[in-house]
Amino acid sequence: MAKVRCDWCNNSEIYVKYHDEEWGEPVYEDQEFFEMLVLESFQAGLNWLTILKKREHFREAFDDFDYKLIAQYSDAKVKELLSNEGIIRHRGKIEATINNAKAFMSIQKEFNSFSNYIWSYVDHQPILNHFLTLNEVPAQTDLSQKISKDLRKRGFKFLGPTTVYAFMQATGMVNDHLTYCFKHKKSA
Repeated sequence: MAKVRCDWCNNSEIYVKYHDEEWGEPVYEDQEFFEMLVLESFQAGLNWLTILKKREHFREAFDDFDYKLIAQYSDAKVKELLSNEGIIRHRGKIEATINNAKAFMSIQKEFNSFSNYIWSYVDHQPILNHFLTLNEVPAQTDLSQKISKDLRKRGFKFLGPTTVYAFMQATGMVNDHLTYCFKHKKSA
């Protein structure tokens, strides 16, 4: 019997793989969190499928999302990235990534890890929603607004409440698999 998935992923093999293996699965490693912060910030205003198709190019261009290296990127590296056709060539998002790497490390210092910081917003337990249709899934929530506001206060850029909610979904802080989906957890 075929697996029943959330409607949004059924039109693409890339989406199916992402849906089945990553989306909604809890992340605890800081490196993975930073990767998703970068990808979600680049996605703003674009289709997520575009980002997934370019993901390997992003990994290569941004040194496997090594935030310690990214925090030290020079103007020459920004120029190099702006000429890289494999990624989204948006100066503001590239410069925000460098800026966000520095802010990310500040949070690590304060909370011993970014994971400790971000999971504290959900009491270290994923939020399990029970949506029946895609129309019920919010673009943002009060919590994503609160996190976004705090991230901005800490110096982050290109991480508004809608982007933060998508980040929360992607990293499993929120499980928004629809109730009929095989990935939906029946209980918290």
